[in-house]
Amino acid sequence: MNFSLADVAVRTSPDGVPLAVHRNGREWIVGAEPVRWYERLEWWKQSQRMPKGTGRVDVQVWRVQVRLGRNVRSELVTMELECDAQEGRWRMREPLSMAG
Repeated sequence: MNFSLADVAVRTSPDGVPLAVHRNGREWIVGAEPVRWYERLEWWKQSQRMPKGTGRVDVQVWRVQVRLGRNVRSELVTMELECDAQEGRWRMREPLSMAG
């Protein structure tokens, strides 16, 4: 799968579960139970070599339903987030979609 990725800041629980996503100066609050899975990392699409010193071949993905700010009337939006635990980096897959 080809995804366009955008860096985001994610606030998590002590267990690493996403609670809020910060992007473009806005805070999106998680409004439903997130779902996590792992996918094969296609490192060859991002560089010519596997990252040095790692044998990592999987990436952690979270699907979260979020609403803008703390407005409970705001519609839920579905985001898919990739977490690179080794680098402490979060990226959001594009595009966003309205929950339905």
